[in-house]
Order: sequence, then C-alpha cells, then structure tokens
Amino acid sequence: MLKGVLLGVLLAIVLLACFVYFYFSTGRAPIATTDPPMPFEMKLAHMAIDARVGKQNIPQSPVAADEKSYLSGAEVYKEQCAVCHGLPDQPKTFIAQGMFPPPPQMFHGMGVSDDPVTETYWKVENGIRLTGMPGFKGRLTETQIWEVSLLLANSDKIPASVKTVLISPPAAQNAAPTSVAAPTKTHP
Repeated sequence: MLKGVLLGVLLAIVLLACFVYFYFSTGRAPIATTDPPMPFEMKLAHMAIDARVGKQNIPQSPVAADEKSYLSGAEVYKEQCAVCHGLPDQPKTFIAQGMFPPPPQMFHGMGVSDDPVTETYWKVENGIRLTGMPGFKGRLTETQIWEVSLLLANSDKIPASVKTVLISPPAAQNAAPTSVAAPTKTHP
C-alpha cells in the first residue's frame, strides 16, 4: 500500500515536471510584456521578495526622515528612478508603459508608502530579478539609497517643497542657453 502511494506521488511529480517543461519549451508561456501574468506568478514573486527581505535583517535608516533628506532623495529619484516609477501629477512614461511587470507609480496612489523603509532600501540596493528593477549598490552611495527609500516610504506625506523639486525640470534645462560664437572664416 505504501509503495503504491509513493509511486503515485513520484509519478505525479514527474508528470508535473514534464508539463512545465512542455509549457515553456513549446512557446505557450506568456513572455511578452503585453501578455497576462502566468498563474501564481505575482503571488510567488511577492512571497519570494518578502521572505528574502525578512531574512536580510536590514538595520534602521541612519538618515533622518526630514525635509532635507527628502529633497536630496528627490534629486536622486528624478535622475535615476522617475523614468520608470513616475513623478507627481505626470503621466506614465512610455518606458514604464512597456514594462512587465508594470513598475509601481510611486506618486499615483500605488507606491511603497505602506512598506517599511528597510524593505524599500533592500529593493533599491539589490534590485529585483526579471522585473527591470536594477540594483543601485555601488552606483549610489548608501546615504543616497536611504534618502530615496525615505522619500518613497513617505511619498504620501512629503512637503510641497519636495513635490516642487520632483516636478521641476533638471537644473541643466533651467539654465539659460549659452550663445555659441559663429565660426570665423580664415583666408589663406
């Protein structure tokens, strides 16, 4: 009797593995960004992220959650994050529209303001596989990562001054154009 049950379980596992292989190898799996998610894809991804972040034991932020750090975080966010995650009162970019899974739009009601700042820090530092979310460890300083994380964790309650910085064009675009001297002709 026990032999039959074990054989049945083993056969079920082998059949499931064959089905999964067949599903992917014959092109039936949805892989285009416009395809709907695979069954349980989002549930499994969130479960994996939550477990990994919980396992990391990330310390609390050494950066104060104040206007100064929000302003610094806003500058980094505009330069590094806004193209995918959006800006206040701005439509989703074409890049964000073409991504799967769709990146959360941080200032449009669906952000990370309900996540612990340590979880946001982990995501910014390490990135998330198969989502387009890069890891910024080694590209941004630890302070910059904490500033962006604090900004996002408090995105639903940032001061107007920070919102103004977020929606203002980059400094280079604010500068007056310099005049370029016309080339002079030289005669031999």
